[in-house]
Amino acid sequence: MVALTVALAVLVGVTLGLLGGGGSILTVPLLAYVAGMDAKEAIATSLLVVGVTSAVGAISHARAGRVQWRTGILFGLAGMVGAYGGGLLSRFIPGTVLLLGFAVMMIATAIAMLRGRKNKAAAGEGDAAMPVGKILLDGVVVGLVTGLVGAGGGFLVVPALALLGGLPMPIAVGTSLIVIAMKSFAGLGGYLSTVQIDWRLAAMVTGAAVVGSLIGGRLTSLVDPDTLRKSFGWFVLIMSSVILAQEIHPGVGIATAALTVVAAGATYVCNRSEHCPLQRLGGRSRTAVAAG
Repeated sequence: MVALTVALAVLVGVTLGLLGGGGSILTVPLLAYVAGMDAKEAIATSLLVVGVTSAVGAISHARAGRVQWRTGILFGLAGMVGAYGGGLLSRFIPGTVLLLGFAVMMIATAIAMLRGRKNKAAAGEGDAAMPVGKILLDGVVVGLVTGLVGAGGGFLVVPALALLGGLPMPIAVGTSLIVIAMKSFAGLGGYLSTVQIDWRLAAMVTGAAVVGSLIGGRLTSLVDPDTLRKSFGWFVLIMSSVILAQEIHPGVGIATAALTVVAAGATYVCNRSEHCPLQRLGGRSRTAVAAG
């Protein structure tokens, strides 16, 4: 199982480097259900793996100019405070509850990413800085969730930067890696006061994930930003079904996965058809905006 865990860790890294998130969404189930760790050990270990992988992956994004440093550092500092507090608070909450909370946050975030928002970059506002107060507030809230459920925060940080902050998706991805690394290490600090991890296995998984993140970072510039955002949303929904299957009942997970696949298929078909009701609605909306 160790060999399988390490092999799958490469895919974790690719996802993190490509999407700016999803590392912990994959790492927690990987460590809990493949490596056989208990929930809190898996969460603590994932924070180490995702933190190191994000730091390394951010290098290639920074070299390509896809990191907004001011926003990333402020968000990260605020997130570290929330993440450390969340890591300490987690000792009072059962592991199953943490994982179910994780799944709920995944679903909410996925829906937000699929809905999207008007692209500010198209209007020349993509480089506008987020207000400091907003950055700090969002950072603390996201950091608290990070520390509680072991999520590096990419599945929350990327939407916060892209949907709330108006950053173009590639820049949101690159900036999120800085934030994820900072918050993950802070959350790990909170966990290490009560949880022991297998450092040998953690090092092996981290090394494999780092290799994957470098590959994913190179792929980001080759993917359309809108496609990237929507892919992220569908991916998170599928992963939430895995946790629901394990923590509630297999039937719940299967039903969630099936609904996700059907919705994704219907969306794909609808987007390619001129007669789709959603397409006509979207066309009227765009016309109204243009008229305004």
